[in-house]
Amino acid sequence: MRKRSAVGVACALLVLLAALLTGCQSPSGAAAEEDGRLGESGSSSAGRSAEQVTPPTRPAGYGAVFLGVDECSSFGTTSFTEVPCTGERAAARVVARHDGRVGDGPLCPGTTDFVLHISEQSRTSDEDGDGAIPQGYACMRNLAPPHPGDPGGGGGPRTIVGDCVYGSGDGQVRETSCDGKGQRKPQYEVTKAVDKRARCPLSTALYVQLGGEKPVGCARPV
Repeated sequence: MRKRSAVGVACALLVLLAALLTGCQSPSGAAAEEDGRLGESGSSSAGRSAEQVTPPTRPAGYGAVFLGVDECSSFGTTSFTEVPCTGERAAARVVARHDGRVGDGPLCPGTTDFVLHISEQSRTSDEDGDGAIPQGYACMRNLAPPHPGDPGGGGGPRTIVGDCVYGSGDGQVRETSCDGKGQRKPQYEVTKAVDKRARCPLSTALYVQLGGEKPVGCARPV
């Protein structure tokens, strides 16, 4: 009886040991397989976690850079704000943007309607707190007519071919609308832009300073 009992205990221990070994191996194998699946989806899970803790970047377009090219401003040339171009407050779009002062920087495109002068703003006074705004200027184009910067439009920061001018005294001229609907009637029309006066046509009656690569405007009476 003692021998059978001892054998029985030994068998029971062997069975228990086998069960324990099987139990240890089975979860280990399942865990390895599961880890393999998690490894594939775990990277995306880690990616989602990373996305959640990474601060969102400011989108391109509205708000990414203060009045960057193709962004829009509200109405006004002295008091204005940057607004979404699709919003009802949008009045004009930036066609060119430069740092510094207008007199020291590149010229705006010829058909610019007006220029916005941007004052320097430090990082601490920036409304978003994400960086300083240097002094600069934005060349603006109205989203809807009128376009005073168009040839003959009677305004804009630059005088270009097709514009009309009148004498304002002291050898100076000012733009006015070519259609005669402005406050002053046109006296001359700029018909050509050249690099030197000698290249103007013989019909030229007035030379107008234009700036740029061809700084001389050849104007004839109207």
